[in-house]
Amino acid sequence: MKNPRDILKKPLITEKSMDLVGENKYSFIVDPNSNKVEIKKAVEELFKVKVEKVHTIRYKAKIKRVKGRLGRISGYKKAIVTLKKGDKIEIFEGV
Repeated sequence: MKNPRDILKKPLITEKSMDLVGENKYSFIVDPNSNKVEIKKAVEELFKVKVEKVHTIRYKAKIKRVKGRLGRISGYKKAIVTLKKGDKIEIFEGV
């Protein structure tokens, strides 16, 4: 099994993801090759909580034009993790 820190890259902190924290849902950017079972085990191991559901979304890389030059926005995979009632992740609470 992969190291949990290799699966979870970083927490995703946006307005929408902070609204989901009230519903006990937390967002992470994850390794594109990881699956839902690996993500669930990684969150449970790192944060000592119980995971109820995992939703994953893949974002494709896009080409953008800035001041006449072409640039590229890299693609990534996002996971929205729903925790069991009563559990919470402390890193999202102070934001």
